[in-house]
Amino acid sequence: MAANSSPFKIILGSSSVARRKILAEMGYDFAIMTADIDEKSIRKEIPEELVVALAEAKAAAILPRIPTGDYINAVEPTLLITADQVVVYEGVIREKPSSKEEARKFMKDYSGGQAATVSSVFVSNLKTGFRKGDWDRVEIHFHEIPDDVIEKLIDEGTVLYVAGGLIIEHPLILPLVKKVVGTTDSVMGLPKALTERLLKEAL
Repeated sequence: MAANSSPFKIILGSSSVARRKILAEMGYDFAIMTADIDEKSIRKEIPEELVVALAEAKAAAILPRIPTGDYINAVEPTLLITADQVVVYEGVIREKPSSKEEARKFMKDYSGGQAATVSSVFVSNLKTGFRKGDWDRVEIHFHEIPDDVIEKLIDEGTVLYVAGGLIIEHPLILPLVKKVVGTTDSVMGLPKALTERLLKEAL
């Protein structure tokens, strides 16, 4: 569907460059709003429940800032998309590294091993009040990651701002990824198939 012929508007509730890129690749025009929530205040043992709860909390933080009157009366509905992601390593949930030391430890763990990303998408229809979220899980298997690659990534800094310090699309890491069971867009934070399904359900 071409962006200009969408019978609905989209607000992406995320500051993530990767999510913006993926949503644009899907052919959508969208506005951006961000939710500043205290993610640490939301705790759940099960990663799938945690990421859906976080995406829902982001929606709850953004919705009051949107002048809903305009949207309820508009002809076409406006859909708010929020998302979240954690990395799971040996059953333990990992969020963004708190320091360079932690990022280094995370990457050494992945070397020659595997990790999973659990990503959520939550869609809210501002016109009808429909709200629904779901999750997607991907497993990533790595070859050995040399120490000099880890140090280069830490110096550059991107790994400090992503869940579990895990990136697979980076030119230094890409050749070291042995196998991905699932889709790359999901690892990058916005599973396309799940997003499309929830957008359809929301309409």
